[in-house]
Amino acid sequence: MTLFPQIEIETGSDRLAAWEREAALRLLERLQMPTNFPCFFSQNACRRGRILFAFVGGLEAEDLARGSAALSAYVERSRNWDGDVATAEPLAMIFHPETVAADSVEAYHEIGWRVLQAWHERDGAPWPSEVSRLPSSPFWTMCFAGLQLFVNMSNPAHRVRRSRNLGPSLAFIINPRERFDIVAGDNPRGHAVRERLRRRIHAYDGLPHSPALGSYEAGDIEWWQYGLAETNALPAGTCPFKMRSEP
Repeated sequence: MTLFPQIEIETGSDRLAAWEREAALRLLERLQMPTNFPCFFSQNACRRGRILFAFVGGLEAEDLARGSAALSAYVERSRNWDGDVATAEPLAMIFHPETVAADSVEAYHEIGWRVLQAWHERDGAPWPSEVSRLPSSPFWTMCFAGLQLFVNMSNPAHRVRRSRNLGPSLAFIINPRERFDIVAGDNPRGHAVRERLRRRIHAYDGLPHSPALGSYEAGDIEWWQYGLAETNALPAGTCPFKMRSEP
């Protein structure tokens, strides 16, 4: 599957279906100035034209296979990152708003975890030895093709937590997880960055940031942060993600 640079979205590439461009433009509207969207890293990536896009038309096996191929291409591209925050490229994986739809935040999260599970089952690379295999423990994070990832699950059912609503579609905003250690790690500078982000979230959403948000380096539970509830209650139950058996 093709990765679409932001410039192709904005100029109307003929490789894009109408729904793909519309959904992507709605996402970019959230980030383009003037905006008070809380994540200034996303704003900066948008301003620099650095956001990559991929699209998933449904939840059938062939759709998920194409999404997996796009994620694989993104991982390989990310391995060549030069370490400069200004050149970082987040991936926006957008799902068809009609064929991948739900009536609640929780139902969208269920879909999201089902997709991540399918990708995990298709992943031919071994799980990194330095990453926990228990989602309920510190130092677990989603991995694909050997790369640690952070997956922000945003969806249109969010009415209160507006910062997790990026338009009419379920959208995964995917970044290599270790980049967060660079820009907002468990150190004084990183703490200051996180505090600034959380103040902006409070102002944008109208409620304090979710207590599920934390720091991987500090041992906070990572899967809680992928999909956030409308309230500030911590997630109940166990992670839906199940680790496959390694050969």
